[in-house]
Amino acid sequence: MARLILLNKPFQVLSCFTDDQGRQTLADYLSIKSVYPAGRLDWDSEGLLLLTDDGSLQARISSPKFHLPKTYLVQVEGVPDDGCLQNLCRGIELKDGLTLPALAHRIDEPQLWTRNPPIRERNNQPTSWISLTIREGRNRQVRRMTAAIGHPTLRLVRWSIGDWEIGALAPGEWRELSVHVPRPAKPSSSARRPRRRSS
Repeated sequence: MARLILLNKPFQVLSCFTDDQGRQTLADYLSIKSVYPAGRLDWDSEGLLLLTDDGSLQARISSPKFHLPKTYLVQVEGVPDDGCLQNLCRGIELKDGLTLPALAHRIDEPQLWTRNPPIRERNNQPTSWISLTIREGRNRQVRRMTAAIGHPTLRLVRWSIGDWEIGALAPGEWRELSVHVPRPAKPSSSARRPRRRSS
């Protein structure tokens, strides 16, 4: 069984355990040894970060080849119309190529913890929330996707990865699970070997 930690990473915390610039890291919230992040969550993003002590599980979660869905709750400038959301669903052309199709829809403002510091609000600029599910993990992908449709991201909260979600965890809180990780089957020693062809 593999050890899996579900952490609600706070805003402006690095997804690593050390930093030479004195910024907050995972070490400020986790004292558990020998677990490593399975993927990353940007310094200015919040929400679910998974950590494990199992290299195989870490690869299954973080490697793009497994296309594990990741759902984000995204506060954006303005109110995206149906055409903008359809563009996200079809895929967005970014500098590093076309994104995979996503799932995107408008949502009511979620009941989240208060961010510290809060986002900068402007009286003449409304904001809204969308749920966005992607199956890849390019650098700052969600922010680049919403900017490409004309609605820059103001707040970004990762809510779930695969079947794991943040639930009731407050910022900085974590819980631990034990996860069974399937191992590749070893060839049977009794497997028949190919016959040699006689010359």
